[in-house]
Amino acid sequence: LVRIMRPDDANIAGNVHGGTILKMIEEAGAIISTRHCNSQAGEPCVAALARVERTDFLSPMCIGEVANVSAEITYTSRHSVEVQVNVMSENILTGAKKMTNKATLWYVPLSLKNVNKVLEVPPIQYARKEQEDEGKKRYEEQKLDRLETKQRNGDVILPVINPEPHTVGYSQSSLIHLVGPSDCTLLGFVHGGVTMKLMDEVAGIVAARHCKTNIVTASVDAINFHEKIKKGCVITVSGRMTFTSNKSMEIEVFVDADPFVDEPRERYRAVSAFFTYVSLSKEGKPLPVPQLLTETEDEKRRFEEGKGRYLQTKAKRQAQMQQAAQQ
Repeated sequence: LVRIMRPDDANIAGNVHGGTILKMIEEAGAIISTRHCNSQAGEPCVAALARVERTDFLSPMCIGEVANVSAEITYTSRHSVEVQVNVMSENILTGAKKMTNKATLWYVPLSLKNVNKVLEVPPIQYARKEQEDEGKKRYEEQKLDRLETKQRNGDVILPVINPEPHTVGYSQSSLIHLVGPSDCTLLGFVHGGVTMKLMDEVAGIVAARHCKTNIVTASVDAINFHEKIKKGCVITVSGRMTFTSNKSMEIEVFVDADPFVDEPRERYRAVSAFFTYVSLSKEGKPLPVPQLLTETEDEKRRFEEGKGRYLQTKAKRQAQMQQAAQQ
């Protein structure tokens, strides 16, 4: 996919929204996985997004730059497809290019005749046996993480009366959206990219309310799509601050769906993820982030959990840098 970034893709400072990039990443992944799943004779299907692994926003993209999104299938299980997506930004005035994103997405093929039927995936040929073994390991890890995430998805965000600045209640935000035809696939459920864009918007509002500066998406932890969201649902996208370091903010975002048009049922948790933002000056330099003030035991617990994720990611990044230096 190739597209020039326009003003409505960016914030007031000219930085392209992370949700815009996530939406393009998902579009590329959906195209290649749907093509692959229909590459052999059989029941026609559409690939639905099940999970996005952690993705880092390596470099900001700006208005006027061209986004080049490329996708490759790297592993197939019996019922799922792993897609690796790279995003390059190009300055068409100078020709300069830079890598902005790398992402891993998982899709499952759903029958066009029966949206609840998952079809089998045609296998791919691997250049080396190690590639298949490594892919299988990634598949098992994400499968386990999806299960663990779904088990802790009972939280809700309640309004706080007269919250103090820099508390969780002060910046928490929600967005309500009626799912229409333009949001949906051929099967009538929401595109994963549409959902991720809304999640990034809410997370961005939370981050901006907390620090009152220009903010940009730094990374997105694994996004898990627990259940499909159908056309006609009303979705509530909620976000709250969970952790702050000196220069970053972690925001938990989840999506709840109310399907009241075709098949009334109880509200359910459809998607969940953690977004990380950084605060920038007018010159694009990182700014210190106000410390999050935790008040309840749950807020303190979530802060410590977020701190653990932050330290784990930091240690992993340092190990990768040391490994790269040795090579």
